Amino acid sequence: MLRHIRASVVMLALMTALLGLAYPLAMVGVAGAAFPGQAAGSLIEKDGKVVGSSLIGQVFAGESYFHGRPSATAEAPYNAANSGGSNLGPTSKALIERIKEDADKLGKGVPVDLVTTSGSGLDPHISPEAATWQVPRVAKARGLSNTDVQRLVTQHTEGRSFGLLGEPRVNVLQLNLALDALPKR
Repeated sequence: MLRHIRASVVMLALMTALLGLAYPLAMVGVAGAAFPGQAAGSLIEKDGKVVGSSLIGQVFAGESYFHGRPSATAEAPYNAANSGGSNLGPTSKALIERIKEDADKLGKGVPVDLVTTSGSGLDPHISPEAATWQVPRVAKARGLSNTDVQRLVTQHTEGRSFGLLGEPRVNVLQLNLALDALPKR
């Protein structure tokens, strides 16, 4: 009896050390070596300073920046600690009123992704159509031609993953950083 208990305790300790410590640490090491940027949070730096992540949206205000999707996170927009949808369904009066209000503020023909949140509430991307819709406003505010700003949108449009998964998309932070990098006029 004591021999079985001892064997069980030894196996428990061995498996805990192997599967609870060694294996996870090895996977973190392999992931860090194989995908260092992603393992560090896909951080984006500007002038040696972290300005955001390519995986989490940010609030951009003002006419001279592209705006992303609305955030569904409570209190602080794009707060990853509060990730999750609003739990408002497509028949929710509150959701319909909020979307109508946002669409009225933005104007006629606004693309749907500029007035609806993503499932996580943190999406850093908008559709190429949503970016193109904002080109005239951004170009005017920056004193640039629509063609120059549209060229940036095209350059920052990511295709489908592996050529077939998802939809084409534009990372708003990266697009706005590219705008800021343009020579001043």
